[in-house]
Amino acid sequence: MTELRAMIERMGAAWTGDPAAWDDALAEDVVMETPFAPGGARTWIGREEWIAFAGPSRAQLPVRFDEFEVVAVHETLDPEVAVVEYELGGVITSTGRRDRARFIGVLRVRDGKIAAWREYQNTHAILAVLAAG
Repeated sequence: MTELRAMIERMGAAWTGDPAAWDDALAEDVVMETPFAPGGARTWIGREEWIAFAGPSRAQLPVRFDEFEVVAVHETLDPEVAVVEYELGGVITSTGRRDRARFIGVLRVRDGKIAAWREYQNTHAILAVLAAG
């Protein structure tokens, strides 16, 4: 569990600092999933496929995250896997408004790298906050 907790802290530091640093933590064959993404579930297979998507998306993200808070970490029977409840806080760049959003992620860490990440988010609430500015 120590390796999982260290990776959770590393993820938070990347998301609130240099989001591209997250890419360095990914295994070459990582599986990234967003089951409730706007427009339907999305899956990316492999680090390069994720980076090809995430790089341009980061530049267009209308929020600058500057807070990461772990709400809970739930151990599983699999020592490589934890369920992470967390909040990200930040500023909507177009208006300067601050807000926070809660997420749940299922994290698999193997050999010091993220082997899988499945993120659940309330996309309707997030889109409503962004629309309100």
